[in-house]
Amino acid sequence: MPTLDWIGKDKVVNHHQDVPYRVLEHKYGFTEKGEQQAETNSGNKIIHGDNLEALKSLLPEYEGKIKCIYIDPPYNTGNEKWVYNDNVNHPKIKKWLGEVVGKDGEDFTRHDKWLCMMYPRIKLLHKLLAEDGAIFISIDDNEYNNLKLLCDQIFGLRNFTSNIIWQKKTGASDASDIANITEYILCYTKSPKYKSIIFSKNSESYDLNRYKYFDEKYPERGPYYIDNLDRGGLQYSDSMNFGIECPDGSKTFPNGRSEFVDDGWTWKWGEKQVKWGFENDFLEVRKSSKKNSGWAVYYRNYLNVDNRNNQIERAAPNKNLINDVLNADAASNIKAIFGKNIFKYSKPVKLIETIINFIKTDKDAIILDSFAGSGTTGHAVLNLNKKDKGNRKFILLEMEKYANEITAERIKKLISGYSYKGKTKEIFKEYKVNITNLKKADSIINEIDELKKSNKYNKVSIVENNGNIAIETIKNITGKTKGIKSSFDFYELGKPIFKKDENLNEEVGEHQIRNYIYYTETKTKLEREQTEEGKYLLDNHNETGYYFYYEKDQLTTLEIDTLNIVIEPQEQYIIYADICLLDPEYMQKKNIIFKKIPRDITRF
Repeated sequence: MPTLDWIGKDKVVNHHQDVPYRVLEHKYGFTEKGEQQAETNSGNKIIHGDNLEALKSLLPEYEGKIKCIYIDPPYNTGNEKWVYNDNVNHPKIKKWLGEVVGKDGEDFTRHDKWLCMMYPRIKLLHKLLAEDGAIFISIDDNEYNNLKLLCDQIFGLRNFTSNIIWQKKTGASDASDIANITEYILCYTKSPKYKSIIFSKNSESYDLNRYKYFDEKYPERGPYYIDNLDRGGLQYSDSMNFGIECPDGSKTFPNGRSEFVDDGWTWKWGEKQVKWGFENDFLEVRKSSKKNSGWAVYYRNYLNVDNRNNQIERAAPNKNLINDVLNADAASNIKAIFGKNIFKYSKPVKLIETIINFIKTDKDAIILDSFAGSGTTGHAVLNLNKKDKGNRKFILLEMEKYANEITAERIKKLISGYSYKGKTKEIFKEYKVNITNLKKADSIINEIDELKKSNKYNKVSIVENNGNIAIETIKNITGKTKGIKSSFDFYELGKPIFKKDENLNEEVGEHQIRNYIYYTETKTKLEREQTEEGKYLLDNHNETGYYFYYEKDQLTTLEIDTLNIVIEPQEQYIIYADICLLDPEYMQKKNIIFKKIPRDITRF
């Protein structure tokens, strides 16, 4: 497999491990009733902060649990002016490169910078993705090749699923050579084990109008259409060239012959299945003047069962081409909510809905977007939940200051409902261009005048419509959308667990420290509530009791007299404390493992 190399790679391949773990500081919750101080605990999160550190902060709760990831990272077009989805010269990115890579980063090409920025982020996204999940990444020609090799390296070539082509425009641009009207969406899975089962199919890909016949089997099998049982041009076999008895006692052969001839035509079914087909009403023989034998054999294609009477869902795989949603729709989505287009380069809501629907997401699946921008992914999740009464969760990460002003505000408006205004345009009446209608020109003008006087419309005019003369009406409309029942919590990226001197940062709170330690030990989220009796117990996991013997501003000593902190018997105990005075033999006999605070707390 080809490998990707770039200047600065050696500095970032393991950088995701060096990123400090920061806690999430809850700022407010939001429900249909408005903003509140308390957490909603809805599972929907909007996080403001560096997405690299924010991704790390999600690991204790979400490692291996994200069903669908969609990201729209910078396309790195080379424009120096920072705009969303453009380059990597943002001050925060440049600062990060200077700290991680060093002064050498100043001489990097923009492609080197982009790869340095993307690699550790995709590494963390890989950790967060569920075994039966998929990641989708939007990109254009500038970094497509680099991104493909990068993802091949991190996810594995076997987990590459598709390069989805999105036709974002229909008309030509102002390009001087070839107009670029497409972008790409790379899709990878986490494990090849689930690759064949996680992707959904398009149930609308079949023409239901074909299924126009009904029989007594309709309740179980649904309607059906018929197809010829014989075929030609494929590999010939004598065993598939036999006579089928007709209602008059004669026999018909493939291609409507009345006798055996090797002309390359055969039946689609063998003799055994043909016998079964007649016995179970899957085959029928009809009179045909076009066949030499005078008979034609057809098989019934039922909607709800296959040709062996097994229950099926008529659907086909989704195609790697999206051409029914345009980039211009994104501006309309934003304008409808905010009254003006306040955010450039966002993606259309329908595009993200389409992408999410590519996989079989549970109705409570978690959808993550670590380059959230204006919050389109959150918008798409809310729409899908509204359509099918699902309870999907969104997690949106955005480092820019507009995380609250635009990203969160968009979701607020969707939940609360938002005021809108617009125009409706209709063809009121249409006239063919002929002598009769030309003679009625005065009456048409009078009709227009009457419509204007009615004050029902803001504008009435004569227009051309498909070669005809038409009266067009325009009416201004205002209203308020009905809110989508949901809620979310807004977080700022907070302080790190460890100080620069490697000591615990007690300012983050004991609760956060306990969560962190339990995750580093078990790779699972700490769900158990702390009680007064079990003050030091984290929880039990795989027959091991985990204890954090900690007191703020004082040392804790593990000795015989303090072993009463153990309140639930287990096969083994892992106990964190400042000092241990227990005899090693005693500890071995009692299956106690001591870990020193903070030295033995894992840094991940």
